[in-house]
Amino acid sequence: MKKPLDLRFRQVHLDFHTSPDIPGVGSQFDPDAFAETLQAAKVNSISCFARCHHGMMYYDSKIHPHLVHPNLADRNMLKKQMGACHSHGIRMPVYTTVQWDDHTAKNHPEWLCVGENGGEVNWYTLYDPGFYRFLCVNSPYRDFLKAHVADIFDVLGPVDGLFFDILFLTDCSCRHCRAGMEAAGLDPVKKGHRMQYAQDTLDEFMTDMSAHVRHFSQDCSIFYNSSHIGPVIRPRLQAHSHLELESLPSGGWGYMHFPCTVRYARTLDLDCLGMTGKFHTSWGDFHSFKNREALEFECFHMLALNAKCMVGDQMEPGGILSKPVYELIGSVYEQVEAKEPWCEKAEAIVDIGLMTPEEFVAVGHAEPHPAVIGATQMLMEAGHQFDVIDSHSDFSAYRLLILPDNIPVSDELRDKLDRFTADGGSLIATFQSGMDKEHTCFRLDLGVSLMENQTRDIQGKPVAGREFERDAYADFLLPGESIGKGLPLTEHVMYRKGMEVAALPGSEVLAETMLPFFNRTYKQFCSHRQAPSSGIRGYDGIVQSGRRIYFAHPIFSQYRQNAPKWCKTMMLNAIGRLLPAPALRHNGPGTLIATVNSQPEQERNVVHLLHYVPVRKSVSIDIIEDIIPLYDVKVSLRADLCRCVDGAVPIVQLVPEMKAIPSEWDGNRLVFTVPVVRGHQMAEVRCERE
Repeated sequence: MKKPLDLRFRQVHLDFHTSPDIPGVGSQFDPDAFAETLQAAKVNSISCFARCHHGMMYYDSKIHPHLVHPNLADRNMLKKQMGACHSHGIRMPVYTTVQWDDHTAKNHPEWLCVGENGGEVNWYTLYDPGFYRFLCVNSPYRDFLKAHVADIFDVLGPVDGLFFDILFLTDCSCRHCRAGMEAAGLDPVKKGHRMQYAQDTLDEFMTDMSAHVRHFSQDCSIFYNSSHIGPVIRPRLQAHSHLELESLPSGGWGYMHFPCTVRYARTLDLDCLGMTGKFHTSWGDFHSFKNREALEFECFHMLALNAKCMVGDQMEPGGILSKPVYELIGSVYEQVEAKEPWCEKAEAIVDIGLMTPEEFVAVGHAEPHPAVIGATQMLMEAGHQFDVIDSHSDFSAYRLLILPDNIPVSDELRDKLDRFTADGGSLIATFQSGMDKEHTCFRLDLGVSLMENQTRDIQGKPVAGREFERDAYADFLLPGESIGKGLPLTEHVMYRKGMEVAALPGSEVLAETMLPFFNRTYKQFCSHRQAPSSGIRGYDGIVQSGRRIYFAHPIFSQYRQNAPKWCKTMMLNAIGRLLPAPALRHNGPGTLIATVNSQPEQERNVVHLLHYVPVRKSVSIDIIEDIIPLYDVKVSLRADLCRCVDGAVPIVQLVPEMKAIPSEWDGNRLVFTVPVVRGHQMAEVRCERE
């Protein structure tokens, strides 16, 4: 598939899921006012609806005229939206739904996904409001979808793109899927087989549908939305023209979802788009408004991580765009427009490859693994530059690889990692990473071996890393001076027990694990939580062997759970031993997000500094309401990133303000001080051309 032109920076995803019980749909729609509102808000691309989750269509369908919304005032509304947008230079991809369609589900129950108990697959109950019953793309419903796509092209003519929504991995036992599993030699009785078949079905559907779309257009963009992008996308990557990362921080994804997923998505050689929403909570939250400060952060964070911007909205039934909403969006997109020149075709400068456990967990995992979230949080707080990668990634792009908590190692992966370190790379592994899938032995040489007598529970299972009520199996790390720099050199509790390992000859023990007096049970306990340290050494906790460091504990999952600062301090000290000259350093607080990108065509690097602090001031969502400025933020970049040919000091200026600031060499680092970071500040670093 031909790679499309770069995506536009200022996009809107315009939901229009409109009940057939609402009258006067589109009765207030005015094409010129629609496009002028978008243009005034600096929007240059908007996704509009052909068909919604209610199963209603918003164009004059030739093959399904009965599915056009019964109260749609103008059956050509979608076509007029497209004409108005194009006349104002605004791109307009077309949206349609896939697995959720309330009308089709009611009228074609034979196309529904069937659970193993014989009932329909529904996110909720039969009596809950919603259109969340799943249709099976392995049934004749696929023919309906293909005809629908052909109809869109027939009625609308050439379209800029197609956005296919709701493609979730669904455990389906309908007759079509059972027959398909049996033909493939799979056993429908086994859930693992069903889930693998469901995955294969989605991959095949996307490939098949994209080929179908290409009969009508070789140029329109195509994206299939599953609400998360991870390693599972690799087999179907060729079906997409680009990637859109749905990640509404207040809608269930949270503020750590986007930085994890975009750092993976941007390594896949397709242009990326971040998608947030204007809503205070999530989709369909009519007449709500995100705080401007929050929308700024979410959009500027996209720019800092090499993604274009998209804001989700839902058009009101009358067909008008809310003036206050587009004043809000415009207030942010006006700033995005000014920043675009320093974000176009930008490439992340990275030191670290953070491997995700997603590809190794059970089929169907559709969110970042806790270990990756914890590691991402740590690295962001320290200003490290990194990607999230999988076993298929090119390791040579990194100086340091981190295998967080749960990365099993096959022969192939072991050989690839060995080549990486043999070529001068460094590696950190934690907990069960580097072991076989059953956690019975180490497959990767990390300078440790399992001790013979692993602590076990009453069922005989190893207790390493297991969470028990009241910290039954907590133990304690006693760091040495190097790994414990910045900490008191005493025991530090580890709430999730590590693998019991012993350092091999030639390895250096950086921290020891001390045992509690006893594990906490109803028969034997002390105070409210774990028993204190007994002072008796149990096993080696942190071990270095050459350019490899191993942590016995699930330190990243632990950080995700309750963020002990001592866990972060020891990990960052370990990184410092292996990566003494990181791409970027700063003296700001852990709440400062710092990235550095390269623009090869402009021969410059751009540093992004963001300081917006989410606060859990409600029960369910984090809120950004205030901008807390930072003053005199000192930044340094490694010399090879900004060395001028003649050794002169590069020019550093704040952009887009075009205000020069002083810089100087300090050994092998270029140092400059940003006077103030008020929300988001970029700094351009370049050499003077002759």
